Amino acid sequence: MKSRWNILHAGVLALAALLVLQILWHGWLLPPPAGQRWPTLALALLPLVPGVWIAHRNLRRGVLVGGIVGLFYFCHGVSAAYTNATARWLAFAEITLTLIIIAALGWDARHYQRKKDSPSPAGGKGLG
Repeated sequence: MKSRWNILHAGVLALAALLVLQILWHGWLLPPPAGQRWPTLALALLPLVPGVWIAHRNLRRGVLVGGIVGLFYFCHGVSAAYTNATARWLAFAEITLTLIIIAALGWDARHYQRKKDSPSPAGGKGLG
């Protein structure tokens, strides 16, 4: 019997953990000044929501959307790790989670096989 767990589930879990990390980072552990808290949380959380939402229906596409958005969070984590010593461990967690998402996408793409019924992209003709 084939297991229902695959590497994309790890990508979705990392995406959800990244969402929780943003809440902890910008809402609780190192919040911005009082007037900027809600806009900062909205800017940090809203890009992650579509990936989680789409993953509920289509796991592969949800992780793909999360991986594309995750590139922004990777860049944010790298810049925060170099510039803010108090947020360095949060930044390294952010970098790690985005790398897990991207690695899950790469692993899935490497092992993905099309169904036998679908035609080849070249229309069934050889290249030679």
